Amino acid sequence: MKTVRRWVVLMGLIASVAGCAAPPDQQGSGQAQSLTVKGSDTMVQLGQRWAEAYMKEHPNTTVQVTGGGSGTGIAALVNGSTQICQSSRPMKDEEKSAVKQQRGADVVEVPVALDSLAIYVNKQNKAEHLTLEQIRRIFRAEITNWKDVGGPDAMIVLYGRENSSGTYVYFKEHVLANADFAERYQALPGTAAVTNAVAKDVAGIGYGGIGYATDVKTLPIMNDATSQPVSPTMDNVYNGSYPLSRSLYWYTAGPLTGTGKDFQDWVLSPEGQKIVTAVGYYPLKNSQ
Repeated sequence: MKTVRRWVVLMGLIASVAGCAAPPDQQGSGQAQSLTVKGSDTMVQLGQRWAEAYMKEHPNTTVQVTGGGSGTGIAALVNGSTQICQSSRPMKDEEKSAVKQQRGADVVEVPVALDSLAIYVNKQNKAEHLTLEQIRRIFRAEITNWKDVGGPDAMIVLYGRENSSGTYVYFKEHVLANADFAERYQALPGTAAVTNAVAKDVAGIGYGGIGYATDVKTLPIMNDATSQPVSPTMDNVYNGSYPLSRSLYWYTAGPLTGTGKDFQDWVLSPEGQKIVTAVGYYPLKNSQ
């Protein structure tokens, strides 16, 4: 009988302790946690590398990273199907308003890395550089032969991203001045697809994040015909001389807390920023 009573008392104590457990964001390392990250195709490899490294250090945390484009990530942030949106462009005011309306929280913007939007050509292309005006005219099909800009006598083939991409939006705004792309522009579903196409096409040209420029040649850019060509290097991004420099962002509905905040702090730490360099992008200046 005494044994039964001791068992009842013990079970009561266990139930009491369980009832006082901390809420999910405050629980200890033994509690499984999960985070969702969605958006920019430019950033998907970077996000995946961050997630892999973070999960090795935090085995009870699962970080799921998917791409689809900045617009897809922003839509997911609006409808609440992702906790973190990765975007290669700034969110628009109307998108922030939609988050506020649907989620009841203000959007928080956090730059997490730097990028130079590079102009890709085939490694066999002899063109040495382009002006911003030449790039604009090429993607508008006003310049159609490489020989007119220092390349071979061949019809220029245009590759780029689809309109859900933040890189597409950035290029259209900063290079085309919001004009339309040429009708023969080939929109591809990811930056890797763009570089693969250009790597196989001696007459191809495309654009995208510097982190994908592994099997292609990147052309230096001139602001105008009288300026010096500037390559998409880290130093030129830091000093502001490369004309297509940009930040890469995380967006959330309200500030992150708990595991999300810990993950974000880790990404912004020297350890997290080293991964930015390893993937081929540029770490934030204050992390150097």
